[in-house]
Amino acid sequence: MSKTNDQLDKEIISLLQKRDETAITKLRDTYGALCQTIAYDILGNREDAEECVSDAMMKLWTTIPPMQPDTLRAYLVTVVRSISISRYRAEHADRRGGGQTAAAIDELAETLSDEDAVERAVDQRALRAAIERFLDTLPPDARTVFMQRYYLMAPVKTIAREQGMSLGKVKMLLMRTRKKLQIFLSKEGYL
Repeated sequence: MSKTNDQLDKEIISLLQKRDETAITKLRDTYGALCQTIAYDILGNREDAEECVSDAMMKLWTTIPPMQPDTLRAYLVTVVRSISISRYRAEHADRRGGGQTAAAIDELAETLSDEDAVERAVDQRALRAAIERFLDTLPPDARTVFMQRYYLMAPVKTIAREQGMSLGKVKMLLMRTRKKLQIFLSKEGYL
């Protein structure tokens, strides 16, 4: 009988707390491909993506303990995204608009004001909770497309292919969802 993701997560967290190096191997086996995909979609470079994944694994090694994440997968994905976006920004500080990450950030920036305000606001738990409430109001297909684009930074073409939608439908769904988010956040007092 195979283990559930929850059981694997608990096992890996336990190994990390014991400082058992097999935790990293299990972490890579379980979530390595997902992390690599996320980092690659943000950076567009396999070597840089591999370095970010390795950095994320090391960060988990150093933060658990004392951190005790409820969901290891979500915690790891957040760390990989953060490291990858930081690396992307460092490498593209002088130029904008060329890659998927810049395009996704630019799309959301129109909705959420200027980028500096977005960066400050994203750090606030209240905004995060508001966005989670907003996502709960969306139909499953819109929520999935939104999360793939703006959380995983997936290219629109990839989303269309994976969701079995036309490119135009994905773009329209994203545009409508951004408008709904803008209205929602305005009503919540964030804009």
